[in-house]
Amino acid sequence: LQPRAGSNPAVLLIVGVNGTGKTTSTAKLGNLLKSQGYSVLMAAADTFRAAAVEQLVRWGERLDLPVVTGAHEADPSSVCYQAHQKAIAGNYDFLLCDTAGRLHTRNNLMDELAKIKRTISKQDETAPHETFLVVDASTGGNALNQAREFQKAVPLNGLILTKLDGSGKGGVAAAIQKELGITPRFIGTGEEPERFERFKRERFVEKIL
Repeated sequence: LQPRAGSNPAVLLIVGVNGTGKTTSTAKLGNLLKSQGYSVLMAAADTFRAAAVEQLVRWGERLDLPVVTGAHEADPSSVCYQAHQKAIAGNYDFLLCDTAGRLHTRNNLMDELAKIKRTISKQDETAPHETFLVVDASTGGNALNQAREFQKAVPLNGLILTKLDGSGKGGVAAAIQKELGITPRFIGTGEEPERFERFKRERFVEKIL
């Protein structure tokens, strides 16, 4: 990942169903970018799940990463818009938006993600610059179904594979890449923020064999 040239931040949308480790992955990605010397702002746009907002705020305090929040059940796109304004004004390198993950209301989810995309592009027509889907490596075919649904809602640029520390070996990533052309970008291998790294194909192949 590279910051944008000029004053506008690189905007990353993080999507995924609840329970995959989406919010934690957002914070861990922020921490990884911060460790590389970049300035990072996070937006808690999973506003219909109060626990997700609180979780991201706690991570932000722990990792010394600023977080923009809205009221409970605030419009997620408005939270992203405010965060984008702050990121531009503060000359941040990256804005990470933790977005809602509700597949059971698929149309609402699609509309919501499309609205977030439209809203962010008002301040920078090239944004968002990356959209990452977080998938639980242990869920198998279910993760492929999730990828299909999210791909319909918003173009995906990459996968974040979580829970690779347990029994999950992440073979589903190969299936998602084969069918949808979405490649793994990062992996989470444990609870600690440092247990998050760039995807390395050679090591991953060893792990799933």
